[in-house]
Amino acid sequence: MAKEVFMPKAGMDMQEGTIIRWLAAEGDPVKEGQPLLEIETDKVTMEVESPCDGVLLRRYFEEGAVVPVVTIIGYVGRAGEEVPDRPSMAGGTVRARGAEMLSDDAGRQREKSYDFQTAVIGGGASGLKAALRSARMGRKTILFEKKDFGGTCTNSGSLPMKIYLHTARLLEEMKTLPERGAVLSPEITVDMARVRRYKDGLVSDRRMHDETLLRDAGVVIVREDAEMIGRHLIRAGQCTYRVENTILCTGSVPVKLDAAGADQKEILSSDEMFGLDFVPGRLLIIGGGVIGCEMASAWSGFGSSVTIVEMQPQLLGTFDEEISAAVEQSFERRGIRVITGGRVDHFERRNEKPVLCLSDGTEIEADIVLASVGRKPELSALGVLADRLDFERGKIMVDEFCRTSLDGVYACGDVTNRSILAHSAMKMGEAAASTACGVPREVRLNRAPLNLYTLPEAAGIGLTEKQAGRQGDIMVGRCPLSLNSRGISTGQTEGFVKVIADRGYGEILGVHIVGGMATEMIVEAKTMMDMEITVYEVSDIMHAHPTWSEAFMEACADAIGESLTVRSK
Repeated sequence: MAKEVFMPKAGMDMQEGTIIRWLAAEGDPVKEGQPLLEIETDKVTMEVESPCDGVLLRRYFEEGAVVPVVTIIGYVGRAGEEVPDRPSMAGGTVRARGAEMLSDDAGRQREKSYDFQTAVIGGGASGLKAALRSARMGRKTILFEKKDFGGTCTNSGSLPMKIYLHTARLLEEMKTLPERGAVLSPEITVDMARVRRYKDGLVSDRRMHDETLLRDAGVVIVREDAEMIGRHLIRAGQCTYRVENTILCTGSVPVKLDAAGADQKEILSSDEMFGLDFVPGRLLIIGGGVIGCEMASAWSGFGSSVTIVEMQPQLLGTFDEEISAAVEQSFERRGIRVITGGRVDHFERRNEKPVLCLSDGTEIEADIVLASVGRKPELSALGVLADRLDFERGKIMVDEFCRTSLDGVYACGDVTNRSILAHSAMKMGEAAASTACGVPREVRLNRAPLNLYTLPEAAGIGLTEKQAGRQGDIMVGRCPLSLNSRGISTGQTEGFVKVIADRGYGEILGVHIVGGMATEMIVEAKTMMDMEITVYEVSDIMHAHPTWSEAFMEACADAIGESLTVRSK
């Protein structure tokens, strides 16, 4: 007859124990007296032994579960012997399964038993801010990051992408020097291996800076993969840590292209593109979102012949339609081929190169293919919490304080349903840490700027013209950069500033910019919108001359029919 394995009562005051590690799996043969699992109480760590020879028939609780004493946690008996489906207490009282007990009062840790008050999993944009904020609020803080500090943003996203784009921008500007009277000889060429080494050096410096900030703030750094084995327990390497609050900042990874033949070595993710030491003659980009468009600008500037294939009817679906159209037209003028409404069917291989076959029969041969079809949350650290958290389309749901559905567990950045932007993730990290430290801090993301660092740049904030038009009567003002003195002086007259405002009160509902320093100009628009400054007031604010920001002022004036620069409608 099968024998029960109990959570022992190791002392008069012991009420519960935490399962730290199972030493045998269900179905494993065991001997009487053989250790089956390790448990931890407030005072000791100990082993629970097998009550007899046989097979471990059932494990009712997983690692990390906090279980009341004398609860049956498993059975040992003959192979095939039937045992209850659910655990019970001595006397037959049915108990919840381990995952359910994570939310029971019995599963709550005593504050004095915590090793750390704040644990941050992931050292990317949000994780760094969360750890620093917690430490500076006087909390004992630990951060887990096995790979490189900075996450995607620093290592294979924003920073390296902008380094490449600035190099491409310099190359483009150099082409205009002859018409300004400066002649370069011989012709400039691109040494991609040196470009990559330069990028790697800057990225390395940034990582070292981030690590120094953390250590100076007193954050304990663990360079291991971390996994939640309980709501208040984290395992990393061979160690287990008791934590009061956990902030999940695990980021995202590229989505793989789902098409036959997409496993060819020349088909790369956005992360892998930054490892190239050569400029591909023909670069094919699948996906016309922000990453795809920025890659197109950079590599076209380096000399690649670039083709973008986008499934949607326009590039940059999250931007105002007028901005998307302007970027597409600019690409075509620069020799970048754009195919919208293109659906990938499969890949073939000819002449040792990948060939994309679209559903309409179009075929495109390339030397390198970038699969830029999105990113998905990195959830491997969730462990036993994976079935306890609430999700929306595969992303962890959080509120305006970055709280998840479990008390003491927070989430920030790409892993959540609220952010795919580095600047949003940073603010979320600070809000989560502050809230976890007892000072609730709300983060509002409804006016997070969308930035595109292409050639030319583009940026947007608030409602698009179509969205605003559905909500009521609006005014729209524009200022072409061809009328802006800074644009004229730099030769960057391509693009415009577009302002959308409520006709009744002049409230700024949206601002959309293409050209010039769009990603810097958008900050003034956000400030004005956050402060509820109207188009009437912006149009009356003195702006320095000549500056890019004058175009925003003139667009506001144009919306109310008061611009002296823009021709009247």
